[in-house]
Amino acid sequence: MDAVLFDMDGVLVDSERFWHAFEDEWVFAEATLGTPTRAEITGRNYREIYDYLTETYGTTVSKEEFVRRYDEYAMDVVYGDGVVLMDGATELFDALRERVRVGIVSSAPQPWITVVRDRFGLDPLDLVLSAEDIDGPGKPEPDVYEHAAAELGVAPGECVVVEDSYNGVLAASRAGAYTVAYRTPQNEDVDHSAADEVAEGPEELRATLARLVGLE
Repeated sequence: MDAVLFDMDGVLVDSERFWHAFEDEWVFAEATLGTPTRAEITGRNYREIYDYLTETYGTTVSKEEFVRRYDEYAMDVVYGDGVVLMDGATELFDALRERVRVGIVSSAPQPWITVVRDRFGLDPLDLVLSAEDIDGPGKPEPDVYEHAAAELGVAPGECVVVEDSYNGVLAASRAGAYTVAYRTPQNEDVDHSAADEVAEGPEELRATLARLVGLE
């Protein structure tokens, strides 16, 4: 393997618990018609979440309002001082850099990713890619991981991808990457069947990546 690519939300930081609360309190309760499931939207870019919900269920707010509320919640609640970094992430990144290229590939926009990078000192990284940076659909389509591999100059099959959501796992798998589903208490019921293997928690994830890339 030549690269390890991490999703951000739900993998590097425990943001899903915040987003789940936001979805329950506003998205599903006020902004959306019908009864979408959490798995349908988790892992998608928030602009594409609006498009999906509008087409599939109907929405009660404009896209501008929807995006504004997500941006405010992200900056005011989630990333500035809400989330915590995955246990051992800094040490894991340092070890991986000795053997492979390391990147973040996220549905979150770059400003959200930048807050996490700066706050937890995750740089240097070989690639930081948002779904908003590409000319194509985001997760669960494979485009963002195909684009990531192309930017690194490798085939998708030479990349290990760590994802937590159904949509993220599907995107990585469809791209042809070796996909590791990261399972936590927040996603115990998520369908990870498209992944090549599942890692339960940070210690098992580190052991899995060590085996895949040859860490000592």
